[in-house]
Amino acid sequence: MGVPRTLDHIVLAGPDLAALVEAFERTTGVRATAGGRHPTGTANALVAFTRGGARVRQYLELIGPDAEAGRAAADVPRFGIDQLAAPRVASFAIAPADLDATIVRARAAGHDYGDPEPLSRRTPDGRELAWRLGLPRDEHQPPFLIDWGTTPHPALDELPTVELVALRRRTPDVAGESARLTALGVEVRDGADALQVVHAETAGFEFDVVVDGTAVTVR
Repeated sequence: MGVPRTLDHIVLAGPDLAALVEAFERTTGVRATAGGRHPTGTANALVAFTRGGARVRQYLELIGPDAEAGRAAADVPRFGIDQLAAPRVASFAIAPADLDATIVRARAAGHDYGDPEPLSRRTPDGRELAWRLGLPRDEHQPPFLIDWGTTPHPALDELPTVELVALRRRTPDVAGESARLTALGVEVRDGADALQVVHAETAGFEFDVVVDGTAVTVR
């Protein structure tokens, strides 16, 4: 049980961002801070992760339709939001040391990733955050890859925190999925600094956070 060192953030998506923030607060006692709005029609809220009680460059992104722009879930295919009736852990991002080289290696291993693309969002206080993404052609085959460049990492901002203890990939094909993730540089094994891949009839993700001394699973 653990978390890969290359993890950048976990994506918890929902059809209504305000309701998602409320639900996460009910579960954990932590209220996510408004993050900003994206050109893709989404908006987000953020919670920074701690590991062993120390803040790290990893965080949780709660994401949903940009209600301020009048967007509804049906308008937003990103992370499958247009198909969601309830929140789910939709994806996760890793931050490789070299985004471009990782995409080249992924393609050589038979994994279809697009060229790096620049994205940005504006924070509620008017700052613009910019980054580059390497996206899998099949969004159902995370992770996506991220490079923050010179942008300060969001997890180091003044965000509320929650202790992250595990991230798991659930899949019907443990061997195949383990090999795919390893080719992307994700640590796959049992251990504190690795992703655990476990058998399940339906593919998905889940993570554990500590609330009042007890591990709580979010799917």
